[in-house]
Order: sequence, then C-alpha cells, then structure tokens
Amino acid sequence: MASSSKKMLILKSSDGDEFEIEESIAVQSITIKNMVEDDYTLIPLPNVNTQNLIVIIEYMKKHGEKTDSNEEEIKEFDKNFVKDKNYQKMLEIALAANYLHISDLMNLLCMTIADRIKNKSVNAIRKIFNITNDHTSEEETKIREEHKWAHEGDEIDESLD
Repeated sequence: MASSSKKMLILKSSDGDEFEIEESIAVQSITIKNMVEDDYTLIPLPNVNTQNLIVIIEYMKKHGEKTDSNEEEIKEFDKNFVKDKNYQKMLEIALAANYLHISDLMNLLCMTIADRIKNKSVNAIRKIFNITNDHTSEEETKIREEHKWAHEGDEIDESLD
C-alpha cells in the first residue's frame, strides 16, 4: 500500500469541545509538541476556549502548508487573518498562542497590534487596553515633561479602530 495513515491528535478546548488535527500540523505548538513527546493523543488545553482554538487551528493548518513556492500566499493569508479582528480578539488569541508557544502567530499578532496603536495618544491606548490612569494630574504633567519625546504625537490619532 502506497498511502500511509497520518497520526491524528485530539485537541480539547477549555469548553470541552474536541478537534481532530494531524500531529504534523499541531506540533507547530511547542506545548502540544511536548505533550506528544509524552505520548498524549488527547491534548487538554485548559487555557484555550473553543472560539480561539478554531482560529488557531485555521492558522496552523495554513502555515503547515508553507513552502518556498507559496510564501506570498501565506503572507496574504496572514494579512487577511488579522484584518477583521479587533484588539480584544487579537489579545485573546495572543494569550492562547503564548500559552501554546506558537511564536509565528505571536509575532504576527503583536506586530499587528503594535502597527495599529502606532501614533495613538496615551488616552486612546488606555481606552483600547482598558488601562486606568492612576496618576494625579500633577504626576502626569511631571511625567510628560520628563519624557516629552514619548508624548510628541499624543494628539495625532484618537480613534480606537
């Protein structure tokens, strides 16, 4: 027989949903790879919910097809992968990717978030990341004076998209 069967794993989300995936695809995650090396075939992922796991599996499947000849296709996939995701969704996926140790996905998400917050004001960034300003107005004025270079573009872009 010419065809060999591919080893399959089952990934179990924190919601209890199970997804069957080829081992060769799943081991892009160092966390999963380590569990496979310990002979796990059912991989519990208590820090990854179903919705995020579906998105991460989509990413891993596409990147599992990566070759020298389809680099442009992968770049286009990555561009579309983050295109319609808001900050909250990207942060959730980034936390899951960090837990799973998928460095390429982490890099993509962090770079996208960094690009989107570039030229945003301090106040806009606080709103995006739900950061409470715990400085008094006097403290904030002093900090702005000490670090003028970091606040030069504060009025550039207040939008939260």
